[in-house]
Amino acid sequence: MKRIRVVIRYDGTNYAGYQVQPNGNTIQAELEKALRKMHKGDQVKVVASGRTDARVHALGQVIHFDTPLHIPMANWKRALGSLLPDDIQVVSADQVSEEFHARYDAKGKEYRYYVHEAHEPDLFRRHYTHHVRAELDVERMQEACRYLKGEHDFTSFCSPKTDIKGTKVRTIHHAEVTKEGSSLVFVFRGSGFLYNMVRILVGTLLEIGRHERKPEDVKRIIEAKNRNEAGKTAPPQGLFLWEVFY
Repeated sequence: MKRIRVVIRYDGTNYAGYQVQPNGNTIQAELEKALRKMHKGDQVKVVASGRTDARVHALGQVIHFDTPLHIPMANWKRALGSLLPDDIQVVSADQVSEEFHARYDAKGKEYRYYVHEAHEPDLFRRHYTHHVRAELDVERMQEACRYLKGEHDFTSFCSPKTDIKGTKVRTIHHAEVTKEGSSLVFVFRGSGFLYNMVRILVGTLLEIGRHERKPEDVKRIIEAKNRNEAGKTAPPQGLFLWEVFY
């Protein structure tokens, strides 16, 4: 048996998220279906760096699986990719040690969230951005990002539906908001992220950008450790798992 690490990217529009579930097609289900074909009907378990929600996208999701197949390493990308639907692509594949674990070895992740700021929504961007009509104050949102950096208990920015029982302390190394034409790009890089954390961060920052909250409110929200103190959860389609760090 050998362990293969694969980096994939996917358009999450038509999926009920990454993780296999009873109702709705998922990214994991498609991956395991493709591997089952390659292994002549044998089930192959896929482990990912983490799960993404319904309609969330990824450019750098990392998975691993064990296989007895003797396929030249150079052929794995094409072989697996040819069995996947068009909205899931293999970026790279390589053999790793048996100790490698896509989830537990991850040192950090980067997420990006895209907002389209315009009076009218863009039909061709609706699956990849969150449309807002109000003109947002980028400087206020950028100022608020300063309070997010560092190690904090992010309970206020975590969905109550989380299955995490332990600490909700995480470290955000980088947080910023930039404007690119009619797009706003929110970038978060950190040690790890809680369930819906990035979407709640963005929802809160958008309220600050609309002058509904002050930038310094972020400090109070963090200290409250109460989900009700933070802003609304931003829609999923603007969110991208950008990269996983090892």
